Amino acid sequence: MSAVREPPERWRDIELEVNGERCALRVPEREHLADALRHRLGLTGTHLGCEHGVCGACTVRVDGDAVRSCLMLAVQAEGCRVETIEGASARDAVVQALQAAFVERNALQCGYCTPGFVLAAAELLGECAAPSREAIRVALSGNLCRCTGYQAIVDAVEQAARRLSNSEPPR
Repeated sequence: MSAVREPPERWRDIELEVNGERCALRVPEREHLADALRHRLGLTGTHLGCEHGVCGACTVRVDGDAVRSCLMLAVQAEGCRVETIEGASARDAVVQALQAAFVERNALQCGYCTPGFVLAAAELLGECAAPSREAIRVALSGNLCRCTGYQAIVDAVEQAARRLSNSEPPR
């Protein structure tokens, strides 16, 4: 019986913008964007949970849209603008308000899922400044948390929305 041999790994050179900086990377053609961000660029805020696009822990922004980086190959990001939680935290007032509200509302425990929830919620607040609780639940329904109750997460998004619309003072 002969052993099945895998074809040799093929590599590609890509260029993309990550958190405002141009990056040139050499990546295997089958490497997911999440792995390239974590292992080649050291951006460990992008977490891998299910690796099937179900949990949302790997959410990043690609050209302004929230995407599951475990479902996107790094080579597909060629020429794109990618923003991770590290970049969004540094520059995005909506993300900063959400992060503060998550802490204040105890909407995180281990924090593994938090970057994905924050980026998904930021996308929602970019589309609707004052979403209903039901709209928040729907927008976050593609994200999973195994530690906290979702009530606190919805509360945090609602609180951040109120603060951003200046109807609630910061604490």
